[in-house]
Amino acid sequence: MVQKSKPPSTADQSQRRVEPKRRGRPRAYEPDVALGKALDLFRRQGFAATSLDDLSEATGMNRPSLYGAFGDKRELYIKSYQRYREDARASMTAIFREEMPLRQRLERIFASALDIYLSGDTGPRGCFTVVTAASEAVGDPEIRAMVLDGLTELDKAFANCFRRAKEKGELPESADPAALAQIASATVHTVAIRSRARVPRKELEAIVKGAIDVMVGAKP
Repeated sequence: MVQKSKPPSTADQSQRRVEPKRRGRPRAYEPDVALGKALDLFRRQGFAATSLDDLSEATGMNRPSLYGAFGDKRELYIKSYQRYREDARASMTAIFREEMPLRQRLERIFASALDIYLSGDTGPRGCFTVVTAASEAVGDPEIRAMVLDGLTELDKAFANCFRRAKEKGELPESADPAALAQIASATVHTVAIRSRARVPRKELEAIVKGAIDVMVGAKP
């Protein structure tokens, strides 16, 4: 006589019940950290010399993950440049807004710029705008617009500084804030390029001092 098997109890069924699969996979990376790694790489090597394999190795993300998070290489480059500008703006905003004598303000602005340009684990990286993005601006209208916007933003910030200084009597009535702003911006670009070429900081600081003397007058 064959013994019939008992139907599984409710308890047995609950034990055999398979847990529902979780949808998607948890991110194994922090987007902000990955973007910072891409930024460092683009800033050091430029757009053309940076491959997707380079970006994958630097960020720890495979190509599909890179595409899913940031888009293609060009989109990642643009996001990196935007991040650079945001970081640079954040580091400079307080200096531009605080109340202080004009010479002191300019000295602090240029010192902060040199800190940014001379930073880098493998050597000075210079300015993303001047050294890297300006090259891509030649053939890419969107990047060109971003570069021009960045240059204009810097000119306006400096012009406002000189305008306020003129109102307080720190500059003569004949001073042209817009013209002085362009000299200040040009000095920023000069030290950015020279820092990339590894000119020593002391020499860059000498250039800055000479430019400030031209703009506000030499110390007595």
